Amino acid sequence: MSTIEIRNISKRFQLNRKQEVLALDDISLSIPSGEFVAVIGPSGCGKSTLLHLVAALETVSSGRITIDGELPEALREKHQLGIAFQEHALLPWLSVEANLALPFKIAGLPVDSGRIRELITLVGLEGFETARPRQLSGGMRQRAAIARSLCLDPRLLLLDEPFAALDAVTRHNLNIELQRVWLDKQLTTILVTHSVDEAVFLADRIVVLSGRPGKITETIGVTFPRPRTTECMRTEKFHNLIDHLTASLES
Repeated sequence: MSTIEIRNISKRFQLNRKQEVLALDDISLSIPSGEFVAVIGPSGCGKSTLLHLVAALETVSSGRITIDGELPEALREKHQLGIAFQEHALLPWLSVEANLALPFKIAGLPVDSGRIRELITLVGLEGFETARPRQLSGGMRQRAAIARSLCLDPRLLLLDEPFAALDAVTRHNLNIELQRVWLDKQLTTILVTHSVDEAVFLADRIVVLSGRPGKITETIGVTFPRPRTTECMRTEKFHNLIDHLTASLES
């Protein structure tokens, strides 16, 4: 698990020689080890950009990000970042087992078959070890993608809209599964999502970004006890928090 320090970061993208876009402006955030943080905000506010900066897939224009005192690039080079995106990115010609073996091969490590079996069980894909992605449902493909992100025991888990393309029932079921996986691993986690319900159900804390340029307008702690259940989502307190966050986004 890792502690993340984001200090006064901004991100600009150069569109052409004369024009640039300020995507994020003066973002500061501390995420202690083991916390699950959800980031919400309107489309185009820089949520995914923030995640990409933490993952060292983009570089900051100003400010600094450290993870346990190290730059994100150091963790990426040591294969200690677990990342899952909206697109599962499973290789279609490989089985579930072979897709989970890829992180070991890319890192130049021996494939840990026991670890792969453990993760397949953890995400509920027993019996589908030899299936190709096209033989799986969308939810099962995302489960495999999350399992793959955990293969090398990452210090940090980064999730960018992993369930956005799924139907509401499948998405709800996978929220419950993700909570179960997170409770088992207790990894420091950042989830980017458009779903306020998903953020409230999963997170310890919710960070609200404004429209572009993205700035933090509010951070809210979520105090519902874990494990959270479907019944929790029916309570007045749950709906009041959703109403508050929805109003924050609309403003």
